Amino acid sequence: MYVIISIAGKQYKVSKGQILRIPKINKELGETLKIDRVLFLDDGESIHIGKPNLKDSSVTASIINHGRDRKILVYKKKRRKGYERKNGHRQDFTEIEITNIDMSPLPNKKVKKQIDSSSVLKQEEE
Repeated sequence: MYVIISIAGKQYKVSKGQILRIPKINKELGETLKIDRVLFLDDGESIHIGKPNLKDSSVTASIINHGRDRKILVYKKKRRKGYERKNGHRQDFTEIEITNIDMSPLPNKKVKKQIDSSSVLKQEEE
């Protein structure tokens, strides 16, 4: 079973027990996080697509770590002008572990019966 969730404008495909790195969230270590923006759910037997989110479905995660990513260098230069700038950037992140995927009883789609065209014609003649 897996779901696609949306956190901070980014989408992630997750399953139970998975460790995920997301943009920093201001919560303490060990706290639980409930994510209601479930966009897609595949339970192995059927799939459910949200419009845009699935109602009454959520993902529970626990925060296991806060940290900073590796440094990315930003270098600017204009040729023949003597202009050079070198900056570094480190992005903060939060690591979470998916502890539970809660899916409410999702409705099964009803299949409409196909009507025989011959039976429709007989009813019109009568």
